[in-house]
Amino acid sequence: MRTKSVNVVRISTKGPGDVSGLLSLIQQGKIDPGSIVAILGKTEGNGGVNDFTREYAVSALSAALAPYVDLPPPRVEQRIAFVMSGGTEGVLSPHITVFTRDDVANRGSEDISEKRLSIGMAHTRDFLPEEIGRGVQISETARAVAAAMAQAAIADPQDVHFVQIKCPLLTSDRIEAAMARGNEAVTNSAYGSMAYSRGASALGVAVALGEIEGTIEDKDVLRRFDLFSSVASTSAGIELMHNVVIVLGNSASSAAPFTIGHAVMRDAIDAAAVIDALKSVGLYGEQGSKTPTAARELVNIFAKAEASPSGSIRGFRHIMLEDTDISSTRHARAAVGGLIGGLSGTGAVYVSGGAEHQGPSGGGPVAVIARLLDDRSD
Repeated sequence: MRTKSVNVVRISTKGPGDVSGLLSLIQQGKIDPGSIVAILGKTEGNGGVNDFTREYAVSALSAALAPYVDLPPPRVEQRIAFVMSGGTEGVLSPHITVFTRDDVANRGSEDISEKRLSIGMAHTRDFLPEEIGRGVQISETARAVAAAMAQAAIADPQDVHFVQIKCPLLTSDRIEAAMARGNEAVTNSAYGSMAYSRGASALGVAVALGEIEGTIEDKDVLRRFDLFSSVASTSAGIELMHNVVIVLGNSASSAAPFTIGHAVMRDAIDAAAVIDALKSVGLYGEQGSKTPTAARELVNIFAKAEASPSGSIRGFRHIMLEDTDISSTRHARAAVGGLIGGLSGTGAVYVSGGAEHQGPSGGGPVAVIARLLDDRSD
């Protein structure tokens, strides 16, 4: 029984506060604002602690959508899962990807043989500052991933191809609040806390999907890099104190004219993995030719980027970790964004920096969503 349908639209933005493209599609009747469940975006900030373009973008989107869903902007943020990733270095282009979900009356399901794109969302509770980067964040994230999978009607972890998480970070005020209660934060560095939060969140995904056996301890975060998730993508921001979890995968309950697949990059120049991800949804044939079996169209690519902690890539030294002018995450986003842009033919792709426990050390997952142009269920 096909009970849900998902639609995905990528929209270019002129700035973090630009909602004109989204509003235009709503006014044209191409997007039903009441069916929007998630918006993922890339903003042209620095991706660091003080990147307020993320909060600005969420605020602008919430204010723009509020009249359409008859809710005040703060309630819009509770209804829709917003994940904004700062940093569009190199050829990366600022944009948002809008996901909608509707009920369907088994429409066209008799013509659909394979599983199709589905989406599920969940939130953790707010974390105390001293819980960020530790076991509590891992376990709460794992529970949220399971809840999001259930909402998406995805029973098999193998059908999960991308889990996007927005997680909190520590500020001096938050660190002081923990100390006032007699507790110690995982780090006294606001910037360093981003890595701890991303890493713990990714490990929560790995736990939920059975990618890790045994118990994970607090000391494993940012130390046991042999522990990772192959589908997690986590992004830390100052604008929240809980985790927003978005699960993307394929489900037999979906009648969507979209499919998703993924591969895992072993390092920042792993072109073969990007090609494998494109092939997984039928977008890449021999010598880059279109697949002869179906007409398919790229919707977007979602990937993680990280400067290899070893200081080298395939035997050659890199300086991303030694550059005091530009953070390593910005270098990595530019490098991976250029690689994916060249292979896919567009810079409007979602590449997020900081891949701690997200794929093997120095690498990261890359997921692709494609639209089936000849799909009869659309």
